Amino acid sequence: MKDRGIAQTNEIKNIDGVIDVVSNEVAYQIIIGTHVMDVYSEFMNMLEMKNEATSQKPKSLKEAAGNILVVISETMTSIVEVLLAAGILAGILAIFSLTGLVSPESPTYQIFDTLRGAVFHFLPVLIAASAAKRLKVNQYMAIVLAVTLLSANIDGVEGLSLFGYQLPTIGYANTFIPILLGVWFLGLVVKYLSKILPKGLHYFLVPALSLVITLPVILVLFGPIGTLIGDGLNAFFNLLMTTIGNWIVVALYAATQPLLIVLGAANFTYPIVLNFLGTLGYDPIFNAAATISDVAVCGAMVGYFLRASKGKEKQTFGSVSFSALMGITEPAVFGVFVKYRRPFLAVMIGGGIGGTIAGLAGVKTMGMVWGLAALPTYLAGGINNFVWMLISVIVSFSVATAAAYGIGIPSEAKEPETPQDLERTIVSEAGLKQVTIGKIVDGEVLPLQQVSDQAFSSGALGKGVGIVPHGETATVFSPVAGTVTVVFPTKHAYGLKTAEGIELLIHIGVDTVNLNGEHFESLVEQGQNVTSGTPLASYEVSKVRAAGFDPTIMAVVTNTNDYLDVISLNNDSTDLLSVLL
Repeated sequence: MKDRGIAQTNEIKNIDGVIDVVSNEVAYQIIIGTHVMDVYSEFMNMLEMKNEATSQKPKSLKEAAGNILVVISETMTSIVEVLLAAGILAGILAIFSLTGLVSPESPTYQIFDTLRGAVFHFLPVLIAASAAKRLKVNQYMAIVLAVTLLSANIDGVEGLSLFGYQLPTIGYANTFIPILLGVWFLGLVVKYLSKILPKGLHYFLVPALSLVITLPVILVLFGPIGTLIGDGLNAFFNLLMTTIGNWIVVALYAATQPLLIVLGAANFTYPIVLNFLGTLGYDPIFNAAATISDVAVCGAMVGYFLRASKGKEKQTFGSVSFSALMGITEPAVFGVFVKYRRPFLAVMIGGGIGGTIAGLAGVKTMGMVWGLAALPTYLAGGINNFVWMLISVIVSFSVATAAAYGIGIPSEAKEPETPQDLERTIVSEAGLKQVTIGKIVDGEVLPLQQVSDQAFSSGALGKGVGIVPHGETATVFSPVAGTVTVVFPTKHAYGLKTAEGIELLIHIGVDTVNLNGEHFESLVEQGQNVTSGTPLASYEVSKVRAAGFDPTIMAVVTNTNDYLDVISLNNDSTDLLSVLL
């Protein structure tokens, strides 16, 4: 910025979506947050500069198919909480009905059952809003299309025609493919009309013409396509059920779900499950298998809890086992499974046996639910359905616990003793490569969200951790082997890059740039190669604090989006982060 004096900093801070503005000798930063790429793209357009990052088209059919799956997965993920709530509500109503607390004919039951049913009847509305947000389409226009499809004049109406063309009879409630395709097409129409129509007419004509053009395409083309896809999925799985049996699919998914989570492929089941719920009224495969697998993950961690001798290990295994029992297995999978690897085998055994039992018994899931809290919902399918599901999860838990205890904790997974051991690359059976970010300074590790610097705590600069150093003075070590890419003139911040391309920023203190290097000593130079454990800098913690500044160190992977994930291991100051490549 040539003239910082003309910057309207206070006005910028008040803009909706701006987190903060940081102005100092080093840079003028507008902290945007997770939607920074949207702002960046618009900013590049305003400057008439090409944004290569967002203008690239898929280079191959495989890449294009991958992009489609990402859109579907992210669209479904956004509405999972609502679907889960409806499933849990179905279980509660089933319990009330079976125990006689509330009669199914009572107004109270009908009101809450309507709430449950509305989630699935108006599923196209939820899909429209979620897909529009993901595809950067006006959400209200997308919702208008969805409610139009659900109107009494269109949804399931026989003998409907458009311009003399006889439309097939299609029920748009409980389905998602037609509206998902429709929102995508709506975005294309809006962009095309915005190019060919005069700008003065955009406000009046683009929305109206876009809706008028898109609705017939959905009715004539996307509706039948959605029906064909749904019927095809049903035919495929019905073929499995009537030939080799769906129990094989249940067993395989229950055994391998942790591997799919590691590979980022577990969400592929969402569209299939929603199709089952919309057409059959229940899911005969995946959600039951997911619950069985989650309980097996819990069992594996309980086995390790019983086997572990160290208090810190017991605490880790105990905490992740509880979250897995609640249906949240990512902490166990990424924090323990990838590290020790043997628990994958325990889940394959326990989950596979439990899945086989559920599959052979024909267990049905009556909603979009999984985890321990989902068990009461199986009562909605009858007492036998609930009993067999209960047997399946008990067997899964017991076998996985015994298997994990029996195979033991690998001896090579002991705590590292030297700084050089703090960075290690682990290749799991799933083919996942993981780089561990090790020790930086002696101190108390905090979740990044708890540091007082909003630019870091918001996650805008990447995922990482905060560290409150111990003692009056502190030495900051490199946690990785690599190259020093940045040494700030004020000696308070350092950039590192590893051979794997990981870009790590170590920022010492909050707003300590204003100290102009006072109380800091730099021990490396830009361009210098370092190893894990090489001292980067030292600083006088007490004097920094006395000067009115927070001495907390922030360590973040600035190119977080280039990797599968960056997992915080902030249970001590030894292993801080795991970067999943």
